[in-house]
Amino acid sequence: MYIQLPMKTIQSFICSVMLITVAGCAQPYKSESTVSSTLPKQEKFSVIFGGTDVGKLLVNRDTKNINIDFSFSNNGRGASSKERLVLSDMGLPTDWRITGKTVFGNEVNEQFRLQGNMANWQSSAEKGSTEFNNTSIYIAQNSSPYSLYIYAKALLNQTSKSLPAFPSGKLTITQVDKVKLSDIHDNIVDAVIYAINGIELDPSYIALDENQHMLGYLSPRFVVIREGFEKQNKILSDLAATLNANRFEKIAKKTTHQYKKPVRINNVKIFDPINLKLTSSKSVLIQNDKIIAIEPSVDAANNGEVLIDGNGGTLIPGLYEMHGHMSDNDALLNVMTGVTSVRDMGNEIEILDPLINKIENNIIIGPRITKSGFIEGKSEFSAATGEIASTKQEAVDLVNMYGEKGGYFQIKVYSSINGAWVPAMAKSAKKHGMRVTGHIPAFSTVDDMIAAGYDEITHINQGMLSWVLERDEDTRTLYRITGMKRFVDLDLNSEKVQKTLNTMVEKDIAVDPTIVIHEFGLTARNGETRIGTQDYIDNMPVGVQRNAKIALLNVADKEEDLAYKLAFDKIIETLTLMHNKGIFLVPGTDLGGAFELHRELELFKKIGMSNAEVLRRGSYDMANYLGYGDQLGSIEVGKLADFFLVPGNPLSDLRAIKTVSMVSKGGAIYFPSEVYPDFGIKPFTTVPTIVEGD
Repeated sequence: MYIQLPMKTIQSFICSVMLITVAGCAQPYKSESTVSSTLPKQEKFSVIFGGTDVGKLLVNRDTKNINIDFSFSNNGRGASSKERLVLSDMGLPTDWRITGKTVFGNEVNEQFRLQGNMANWQSSAEKGSTEFNNTSIYIAQNSSPYSLYIYAKALLNQTSKSLPAFPSGKLTITQVDKVKLSDIHDNIVDAVIYAINGIELDPSYIALDENQHMLGYLSPRFVVIREGFEKQNKILSDLAATLNANRFEKIAKKTTHQYKKPVRINNVKIFDPINLKLTSSKSVLIQNDKIIAIEPSVDAANNGEVLIDGNGGTLIPGLYEMHGHMSDNDALLNVMTGVTSVRDMGNEIEILDPLINKIENNIIIGPRITKSGFIEGKSEFSAATGEIASTKQEAVDLVNMYGEKGGYFQIKVYSSINGAWVPAMAKSAKKHGMRVTGHIPAFSTVDDMIAAGYDEITHINQGMLSWVLERDEDTRTLYRITGMKRFVDLDLNSEKVQKTLNTMVEKDIAVDPTIVIHEFGLTARNGETRIGTQDYIDNMPVGVQRNAKIALLNVADKEEDLAYKLAFDKIIETLTLMHNKGIFLVPGTDLGGAFELHRELELFKKIGMSNAEVLRRGSYDMANYLGYGDQLGSIEVGKLADFFLVPGNPLSDLRAIKTVSMVSKGGAIYFPSEVYPDFGIKPFTTVPTIVEGD
């Protein structure tokens, strides 16, 4: 796996600090009386991910400069940066230089500087300048979490608690909570929690002490906390989860339409995944959570019904994201893009179970979630997600724990598990009716894992690396990335490749290739809008647009550039061969799904599927693969009402699935255009006409 969902929070600081465009009038800087004291010359913070200490943030001040060192390492990957920052008397950055590397080694070299009345900036994604009139604050793209403190202090000095920003947008700050924290000496500090809006799609939360010094940055999985307060990290992560939940609960109350009357979606063509075609114009009647009738279109709303005008569009069964790591944010955005079901591929139990409970009780908006039991081995490269085993018996015990808990479709084996443990783990999993999937553990091969009991391979590169790496090359390191350059010379007709593929056919082994994240990693380049985002990026906030121009990997020269691009071509060639042999491929992203899943489905066309076959694979086939085919996967009378409406015809142009005007999940109706403004996203369509009969 390249990026687990939790890593997004970290990567938002390492790869980019995103900026949302919010219209607003410029406010001049104005000092305001605040409680403050002189900042110490040195501040130390611990970086904690999933409860594990993974890095440090060190801040040093001299008479002029603030110097910031930030680094962390998790799951065999790490990032580091050094910043030199100069502030004006009013807390404005006037000179900001950032160097370092991102999680996957992409070079960071960002500069911002005021020269006279001009502000100039340059990073891997962009270069720009604008006139500076003492009314705006620069939002860095590659800064450490300490940048939030810089923004917070500048915002708190404003009567309006807001500042225009550049390259674009506006920042605001709001006090949202208070909490008491204690250090290792039991000294109590009254922490004030602030929400900063305008940097990402969601607010960023920061904790300040009574002197308005930084105590920490908080999110549900990623916490940066002052040295000596590390044991308080769960208080902050739980608080961040609560604040997020409150926000998403408010959005759900505002935008969920649950009608007491039956609802008729009228004048639509229905995609039939069995016959791979569209029907003639129909109306679909739903009551509560079920489809109760499919009938000819009507001319007007019937008595006792709510009519939603489909305006000749296409109704498509709900899609499946088969490689998710769900959070409340991803949950909502998936539903808005027609993804009504997600297979979660690894999560903390204490995060996923409450999330599912809130979704099932309509407290927040989210997809139906199928769970995977994540099991990692203990090592210096361990992922800070899920459960970790130090011995074979511990690994088997964890399998049994998931099995006895119930509700798990499969276990997922991760990279630091000893490959020799997997046969026993697989045996226990199958006793509990669970399938087995995962990475190829370090120093093992894809053939080893198939023999050990795998039912599915996670990530196409995990399998292919077995054909090009030596056993002693550790795939927990960046070999899992850089090793893909060797795909260029891989002979797919060689004995070792054909042996693996034929065994997969014989044993009915599926593959979760996550093509879109490989496209991102191998073909994205700094300064170029990533191809997988081009159809929707103009509707995204400016910060998301900036982020879409940042590469995942560092590319040293033209030779390496070509090697990575040819490696992606070889991946497509391999998947085409697998598809032609009848190996079952499931669409998933490991990038959060939603808009990324639309691109994943587009990429399935490259391996030989028609538009209709792609839609079938993303809906009907996945429902049956996961065992829900009797209730989901197609729009039929008696099935659950999970589907979405698009104005266009996806059989003519698959990109039509990217403009969703309505979604039904279990009869709850959502109009994405009502939701997107809360995230700074420009709606793609208008809300359909709704008429309520007498």
